Amino acid sequence: MSVEHLWEKTLSSEQLFDGVVVKLFRDGVELENGEKTIREVIKHPGGVCVLPLDADGNIYMVNQFRYPFKAVLTEIPAGKKELGEEPLDCGIRELSEEIGATAKKYTFLGKLYPTVAYDTETIWMYLAEGLEFSGGQHLDAEEFVDVVKIPFDEAYKKVLADEIPDAKTQLAILKAKALLEARGR
Repeated sequence: MSVEHLWEKTLSSEQLFDGVVVKLFRDGVELENGEKTIREVIKHPGGVCVLPLDADGNIYMVNQFRYPFKAVLTEIPAGKKELGEEPLDCGIRELSEEIGATAKKYTFLGKLYPTVAYDTETIWMYLAEGLEFSGGQHLDAEEFVDVVKIPFDEAYKKVLADEIPDAKTQLAILKAKALLEARGR
């Protein structure tokens, strides 16, 4: 089935904001029916999240204050990709920084577009197994997190009960659950 007729033609693009993390553009576009409209687009470098699972079936998560929501959220370790950085390299770095761990095995769980209507952010997701802890956290200067260990099944139930609202954490847990069940765990 062809979907090319749905494409919107970019007629103009104006950068409105150049921030530390994001850039905001206002684009003029032509729709399928020939009408013209405006699209506002946030360009984001992307990020990576890692679901660290120990041999006893526990997930290592972080509690972190999220300013836009004025709340402390429980999430799996994650962070912004640096320009040109490979997703797995970013995940390895974030795992070390946020919980002070390395992993013997990383399994790609897929990618997520968290806000498709106006944001280019892509989040790559990994399951990390064979955890080794050494040296503690290596947090960025403006980063403050508490590490929490939660049994996998409890985290899964928290996702289903809407007690973990973070999209990347929800999806990584759900995908890991399916993967682990397929493995017979």
